[in-house]
Amino acid sequence: MKARPLALVLVAGSLAATLATVSTRASPVPAMRGVADPVQARTDYQLKCQGCHRPDGSGDGVSNPPMQGVVAQFLGVPGGRDFIARVPGVATTDLDDRRLANLVNWTLYTFDARHMPADFRPYTARELGALRQHPLRLERAATRARLVEGFTTKQD
Repeated sequence: MKARPLALVLVAGSLAATLATVSTRASPVPAMRGVADPVQARTDYQLKCQGCHRPDGSGDGVSNPPMQGVVAQFLGVPGGRDFIARVPGVATTDLDDRRLANLVNWTLYTFDARHMPADFRPYTARELGALRQHPLRLERAATRARLVEGFTTKQD
């Protein structure tokens, strides 16, 4: 009878060692500055954003523009950072400012890591709280078009 518990201990120990080895061999996840809870951010994206921007951030090419390979480029043009926070889907969501900051920062890294500035300053709850008080409405499309013209790398 004592052999059985010992066997379980050995199997459990072996499993733990294997998992530790696998986790250290896995490719490192890039740091997402400003993302305190990536699981919550992904859930919030699924609930609040993907219905229009699609699960992969590709948008629909008409009224819901793509984020995939594009969204972080807004950080490189004057007014682009504010634009991200003031688009209707961001500014008017029912998420609190803390969760929204987590989501916006996650979205930038998830859908456009290639264009993330090395000196990226994560959005904060305070910043988003102030910016979302002035959401873009009818001027959203024209503002976006003007900002996209300033991208150094054109959309793929």
